[in-house]
Amino acid sequence: MSSTADITPAIEVRRLTVSYGARPVLWDVDASFPAGAMSAVVGPNGAGKSTLLKAALGLIPTDAGQALIHGRPVRASRDRVAYVPQRDAVDWDFPITVREVVEMGRYAETGWIRRVPRSDRALVAECLDRVGMSAYATRQIGQLSGGQRQRVFIARALAQQAAVMIMDEPFAGVDARTEADILGLLGDLRTEGRSVIVVHHDLQTVRTTFDWALLINVRAVAAGPVEDVLAPEILQQAYGTGARTDGLENTWAA
Repeated sequence: MSSTADITPAIEVRRLTVSYGARPVLWDVDASFPAGAMSAVVGPNGAGKSTLLKAALGLIPTDAGQALIHGRPVRASRDRVAYVPQRDAVDWDFPITVREVVEMGRYAETGWIRRVPRSDRALVAECLDRVGMSAYATRQIGQLSGGQRQRVFIARALAQQAAVMIMDEPFAGVDARTEADILGLLGDLRTEGRSVIVVHHDLQTVRTTFDWALLINVRAVAAGPVEDVLAPEILQQAYGTGARTDGLENTWAA
């Protein structure tokens, strides 16, 4: 784990508020994610974790607030961010091959109708190899397992060559080997100087693998080094007084 990170925020949100109808799902959230670090967004179900990332990227409307990427407005910095959505947000029946999915990561450079240049084809092949999916390049995306699909979408994000990678629950529904491989890859990206931001539910993994954490429950509860944010007394503020901790394993009473 990196001991220090660039103090310049990779992403910063200021007084961010989002409502679905009359129900606020994020309220006046201030948060910043340090560059060059592995950061986790944690909190109970319905806390607004995924909403925070989508709002920060301008993917959903906000009621108030703003987000900055490396100090610049989101619309001027989209090329700096690669986003891996939740798997249930993807149409897996769409007829497209694994290679074509990863090539989509180059569309910001090549455009939608231009032929993928040789240099980009080499980059796509490299990204597939990096996630262990080279042998599946011509396979239809809908024919893959959940873990394989996740690897492909991570390869697409890698193909963007963005400085910031944001992943929304990347470990949901994947096998243990895929989770370990993805965590190893994210650690490599951190070593390369990239910023990684992940919505994650497993507090043990966050504690042992990530540098920084944001704990939210509609409002921001705490942010900082994981050992501070995941302290039992802080976790109880988000999960309730029934929270119990047992070493690195965290369980929650109803």
